Amino acid sequence: MERPGAGAINSNECENASREEEMSEEFEADAMDSLKDMPFATIDIKDDCEITDVPHINLERSKENERISKDQIKKRKKKQKGYQPNYFLSIPITNKEITRGIKILQNAILQQDEQLAKAMTSDGSFHVTLLVMQLLNEDEVNLGIGALLELKPFIEEILQGKELILPFQGVDTFGNQVGFVKLAEGHHINPLLEIAEAAKRTFQEKGFMAGENRSFKPHLTFMKLSRTPWLRKKGVKKIDPKFYEKFISHRFGEEMVHRIDLCSMLKKKQSNGYYHCESSIVIGAKNGGEPDDAELLRLSKRLVENAVLKAVQQYLEETQSRGKPADGSSGKARAADRGGADGDQSGRQEAHWTPGLNS
Repeated sequence: MERPGAGAINSNECENASREEEMSEEFEADAMDSLKDMPFATIDIKDDCEITDVPHINLERSKENERISKDQIKKRKKKQKGYQPNYFLSIPITNKEITRGIKILQNAILQQDEQLAKAMTSDGSFHVTLLVMQLLNEDEVNLGIGALLELKPFIEEILQGKELILPFQGVDTFGNQVGFVKLAEGHHINPLLEIAEAAKRTFQEKGFMAGENRSFKPHLTFMKLSRTPWLRKKGVKKIDPKFYEKFISHRFGEEMVHRIDLCSMLKKKQSNGYYHCESSIVIGAKNGGEPDDAELLRLSKRLVENAVLKAVQQYLEETQSRGKPADGSSGKARAADRGGADGDQSGRQEAHWTPGLNS
């Protein structure tokens, strides 16, 4: 067998190089999927805790500052390592003109590649994500509901009684992995950004990891390749721009924001296709929604539910732990007391009974 000449590459080396390149592409695409699958457009990969050089007064202070900075970096990295959002604030898209236009867009893409059917966002779940967060248990969900309620007056202050209308026009992608309908430019952008910032601040003040290291870019997702990982093996690694080129400047319609929901990413969706909703706040025009008092009553009910259950359980435990009566006489006395109390109670009930009102 002849040895390869200088600079030549044998077949095994070619195969290995090709395999390494393919694995590198898959790893890069997988990383992009994991990033772009989040409802936020851009993620600053650079460590936000990076330390810049500053003048030091003396060597000892320099070392102390360096030690404190390193400790802070370790704590933040440890906190971020386990961060996996499972809840989000959603602005539901209910305008039938918009949803109908998205369905036309999706069908146009499927006519060119029907394999992408599973990558499409399902009916009823179209939304704009305002904020993502991590809520680890029911107690934190209840606190999250409280944070959402606290957010409402901030939103009202931002809007100053005006309606927030979101116009959607055109199509784009994040890294050719997530297809979305774009939010058109206009005066609505600033108040929406202010609301997103207020939501982030409100939830973070409660101690939640919310919107960590992610810049907010509102968008309306209609497909994600991360939903169909098996297509990568078939060579489908990107969304071909030709699929949606006819919709680049298409006007999809306007959505008047009237509600913000706290939704779960993991719990089973509702029968209409929308996400499991823990609570909502109504903003702007109600469009026939619940009145404010009823809405507040419904949302506050869950906040006190757990506390009431815990109080009842504690009462039952204390009652069961009490010893039995020492003799029968005390038991009879308690029975007599209960009988008298019952009699008084029934008497009070009869005294308050009025024909025609309680029947």
